Amino acid sequence: MTNAASTNSETQPHLCTAKQQMRAAQGFTFFSILAVLTLPLIIPMIIWVAASIFMYAAAACHPNPKVCDFLKYSGYRFYGVFGILVVVLCFFGPLIAKAIGGWIILGSIAWGLSVLIVVPLGIRDIWLASKYNWQDMTVEHDA
Repeated sequence: MTNAASTNSETQPHLCTAKQQMRAAQGFTFFSILAVLTLPLIIPMIIWVAASIFMYAAAACHPNPKVCDFLKYSGYRFYGVFGILVVVLCFFGPLIAKAIGGWIILGSIAWGLSVLIVVPLGIRDIWLASKYNWQDMTVEHDA
């Protein structure tokens, strides 16, 4: 007979390959770029905002700190842009839209600025993650 406490304390090694780590570092950035590019469609952006919270939380606990570094700056950009859009469009949207000639122009400006902030730096981060020297690592986890 085995003791349940001793069975639960056993750990098993898990190989985290270099490719898995690279994909974890690139995933959030890639989908953030797609969400910003499809911002005028609104629905993909809303879906990604909800899904990104889970993806961010999962990748933020990655055992390789370099994955967390790539994720951190991509999150700053995406959530910063989204937060500014919410505040500006909700609280100052009617005033700004009236001043510049309508909601279409305001939406185009907001989309253009979002693309300029998220996309070039995101592409750079995806490229840097692909060039980084990732190494396979073994992670111990509970059985």
